[in-house]
Amino acid sequence: MQDDGRWRAIGLMSGTSLDGIDAALVDTDGGDDVACGAALTVAYAPALRARLRGVRGGRGAVAEVARALTRAHAEAVQRLLADAGQSADRIDVIGFHGHTVLHRPPRSWQIGDGALLARLTGVDVVNDFRRADVAAGGEGAPLAPIFHAAMSRRLPRPLAVLNLGGVGNVTWIGGGALIAFDTGPGNALIDDWTLAHTGQPCDRDGALAGAGRVDAEALAALLEADYFHRPPPKSLDRDAFDVRALAAMTAADGAATLTAFTAHAAASAARHFPAPVRRWVVTGGGRHNPTLMAMLADAVDAEVVPAQAVGWDGDALEAQAFAYMAVRSRKGLPLSFPGTTGVAAPQTGGVLHPADGG
Repeated sequence: MQDDGRWRAIGLMSGTSLDGIDAALVDTDGGDDVACGAALTVAYAPALRARLRGVRGGRGAVAEVARALTRAHAEAVQRLLADAGQSADRIDVIGFHGHTVLHRPPRSWQIGDGALLARLTGVDVVNDFRRADVAAGGEGAPLAPIFHAAMSRRLPRPLAVLNLGGVGNVTWIGGGALIAFDTGPGNALIDDWTLAHTGQPCDRDGALAGAGRVDAEALAALLEADYFHRPPPKSLDRDAFDVRALAAMTAADGAATLTAFTAHAAASAARHFPAPVRRWVVTGGGRHNPTLMAMLADAVDAEVVPAQAVGWDGDALEAQAFAYMAVRSRKGLPLSFPGTTGVAAPQTGGVLHPADGG
């Protein structure tokens, strides 16, 4: 802990979109006092990305890939420390999300070796953030809403924070309890389609979707999935939706339809908000997709802005959240709530791995 009562923490996030590792430095008391520092994204080497794709669903050589993933995270920590001009002995804790290979409550599996990361970095590590919530009857996701609330304390409310990573999730922040849930697909389906049809890992700048035509009938069928009829709290796996009906489409039309699916799924979340929001703040990789952002703006009845418009680092926000949650875990503060994961009562979580192996 620092002299001012803050903890200096590093957060690490590996999203299901497989972009890479986000690493961020945060000084916080685990409450409303949050100061965000240096951040970076380390893209996955193609070989590691392919190995991570190969263990989706918990298949294959999971333990071997988990070790490689952990070593890549240790390298990201070292790069962040170098960029920030910090040394490991100035860091109080690392929040290590790991990489989700399966999320089908009551099962939620994030791979990554917290003890190995602590040894490699020389810093205490907190990981396994979701297990306690799931064991207590929660969905185990989303977990970032408490951080969204801390970051938005000076913004006009009601407010929606929409994270478009591999899966989409939204946090409604108003005058009462937090409401949060997964909205549906984020970038994962678009990325998978683009890779399969063009060999590129993502639809950069939404160009492929922008050149296509949305198939209204296919979109309507996708939006009839059972998931969208369930009340929140709710969460899902990146591979929860069957898109085989799009197989005969051109690359551009399929990308356009899947992009519209992401936007309309997110917009439909508003029916569950306790009150309408003034603004949607969009974070995650999806905000870099102009076609997706335009479709979202057309679909919702409120202002839509990227995270940077309110002074946030939209690429680092999830990593910052896990730094923040690591501090809350160390202090025994709750990470999840009845309105965010469906857990019966506010629940702390995380497993501590001391750097000294104690």
